[in-house]
Amino acid sequence: MTHFDVFNGDADGICALHQLRLAEPKESTLVTGVKRDINLLKRVPAVSGDSVTVLDISLDKNREELQRVLAAEVPVIYFDHHFAGDIPESSLLSTHIDTAGDVCTGLLVNRYLDGQFLPWAVTALYGDNLHDAAKAAAEPLGLNDDQLAELEQLGTLLNYNGYGGTLDDLYFAPDELYRKVQPYADPFEFIASDTTFETLRDGFDSDMTRAASIEPKLATESCAAFLFPNDSFSRRVSGVYSNQLARENPERAHALLSELPTGEYLVSVRAPLATKTGADELVRQFPTGGGRKAAAGINQLPADQLQKFLDTMQQQFAP
Repeated sequence: MTHFDVFNGDADGICALHQLRLAEPKESTLVTGVKRDINLLKRVPAVSGDSVTVLDISLDKNREELQRVLAAEVPVIYFDHHFAGDIPESSLLSTHIDTAGDVCTGLLVNRYLDGQFLPWAVTALYGDNLHDAAKAAAEPLGLNDDQLAELEQLGTLLNYNGYGGTLDDLYFAPDELYRKVQPYADPFEFIASDTTFETLRDGFDSDMTRAASIEPKLATESCAAFLFPNDSFSRRVSGVYSNQLARENPERAHALLSELPTGEYLVSVRAPLATKTGADELVRQFPTGGGRKAAAGINQLPADQLQKFLDTMQQQFAP
């Protein structure tokens, strides 16, 4: 009998799983990858007698594989905040899905656990750029501004580590990063005690300095898009730099397009923070696009569709 923990390799996926296993310790096989590697259930060879927990990956993108797992009489508990589409009906499937723009998977797990490890849920919210929601969720903790800033930085760094075309782009493979976080019930202890935090902080600072030097390809009152070179730093910084741009210009939508070795583009899209809607609708008009209302992406945008994407983005977020 094997239990599989299947989780997105970003801050939200890691913090969601961490909360769950702090409350419900369980030996498991970890299945994860870079943030954009969301077709994870295809890597789960579950058979009758096994069990599966899924966190922070779209049910819509994993529906066929989920149905395969359920057909093998394997119970599945599913936590997520991305577009789900039709949810299969099965007595073996338990879902905790909420696609509201101010919710993340870590917060859904926190609700499930009645707030047992709330600081990690706050970290997850910060990692998903949901700063207002993070501050609201943190109120029962009575944290001061410096402590909130530490959780914000931790969430940002955990999220930063998940971005890349392949695992080679990352400082830590997501399963390795989860194992480094695993001993710490208190995120402040992790920040103070583990050199992982310092490694990510130094990498983040260097990459963000390079990102700030790149001028936009498109800039209007409602949209901005940036083209980044084929470089590991571009892929690492794509999500966190998009989040920063969104915070600096909350009325504007943003896209960061990182050139891949194939000549295609890895695309990160952020809806205006003022509305937190439209990112998923935009990217689903292109192959390999997916995500949620506030933040979404395209794994491989063909180079010959670049102008179409820029035009469609302006239509999607027209004032």
